[in-house]
Amino acid sequence: MTALSWIATYGAWAWVVGGLILLGLELVLPGGVFVWLGGAAVVTGLVSLVYPMDWSLEFVFFAVLALVAIFVWLRFVRPRPKATDNPFLNQRASRFIGQELVLDEPITAGYGRVALGDSVWRVSGPDLAAGTRIRIVGADGAVLKVEAA
Repeated sequence: MTALSWIATYGAWAWVVGGLILLGLELVLPGGVFVWLGGAAVVTGLVSLVYPMDWSLEFVFFAVLALVAIFVWLRFVRPRPKATDNPFLNQRASRFIGQELVLDEPITAGYGRVALGDSVWRVSGPDLAAGTRIRIVGADGAVLKVEAA
């Protein structure tokens, strides 16, 4: 039995059962989409119980309702990233951009080292002597990019 003949045979109840199956799928495959498709199918079935429609009109009603529900979910309901009091969490190197400090080891061949906080960081930049005042201008992974201050 094809899906179209099944829907034509059982009418509104096919939409309700299909919607409940989609809602059950959301429990197994979470993501949010199946909730809205299942809700649209259940509403289509309930509306079809009250106001009998041709199966083609039911499909159009379901499609419009599903698209509107998913659009509303994506636009207004879906969680957005929240502002945080610690924007550099898990981005240690980015925290130090703009700081000025004194170079511990000279930068030779483009690389050197500097003590910052409780760690020793590798720095890259122009060749500079130890004791030179530097400013951190960027980060490339765990390497701080510096320039003379």
